[in-house]
This record gives sequence, C-alpha cells and structure tokens, in this order.
Amino acid sequence: ARFFIIIMRFITTILMTLFIVTSSFAQEKESEPKVGSVIEMDDLMFRYRIIDYKSGETEWKYNGDKPCIIDFYATWCAPCRMIAPSLKELAEEYKDSIYVYKVDVDKQKELAMAMGIQSMPTILLIPMTGNPQIIVGAADKNTFRRAIEEVLLPSVK
Repeated sequence: ARFFIIIMRFITTILMTLFIVTSSFAQEKESEPKVGSVIEMDDLMFRYRIIDYKSGETEWKYNGDKPCIIDFYATWCAPCRMIAPSLKELAEEYKDSIYVYKVDVDKQKELAMAMGIQSMPTILLIPMTGNPQIIVGAADKNTFRRAIEEVLLPSVK
C-alpha cells in the first residue's frame, strides 16, 4: 500500500510538472505584441524581437517586423510617468505601423546596462533598417510624433 501511494505521488508530480511546462509555453505564445498598446518588454523578448545583444554579433540588425519605440523607464521616475500617456496614445494612433515597448530598468538591469541606458527616460526609435535613434529625457507628444513620421515610418518599405 505504501509503495502504491509513493508511485501515485510520483505520477501526480510528473503530471503537474508537465501541466506547468505546457502552460508556460502556451502563455509565451499568447504574449505576441498587443497591437495598439504599450507592451512591457523583458530581456528575453528584447533579444527575440529587437536584437540578441548576447550573440556576440557586432553589427546592428533589427529582428522586428515593424519599426518600434522602446521606452526605458523607472517606476520612480517622474518624467517617465509624464510621457507614459503620450506613448500610450501614440501606440493606439500608430497601431498598424509601429510597436511601442517599455522596459523597466530596475527589473531589466542587464538589458539596460547592455544598451547603455544611463538616464530615464531614454527612448530608442528603431527603424526597420539603419541604426536606432535616441531621445534622452521627457519629450512632448509632438516630438514623438515627428520622430515616428521622420525616422520610423520612412524605414517601412
């Protein structure tokens, strides 16, 4: 009887582990960028969707299928909070043309360091081709709109 209980516990543990692993893969697949909203980005998503900075490759080659804006921010940063509504509105306005991501530098320290982020907010504008452009500090919505129109949208073929 004891042997049977041990075997049943072992089987239950294996089944639960398989369920958790399967669920995490399903959630990863569901985490496709949500068009029209600002998407929280972590290191893994950055390396998959933007550039794998750990690959050792020295040339910039963007992995995305649309140009993007990445807001490197901190929750304690007042200027970061100030620009967040504008970026949210622009994500909706340009939902068919660009992605808008945000990276919490306190949660993604290695990524922020690898990208040379020293001030918040730092905004990366990543066109389909060419190198990223950068805006350091809080900018108004019209500045972001002009950057989208002049830097990001012309890069779409």
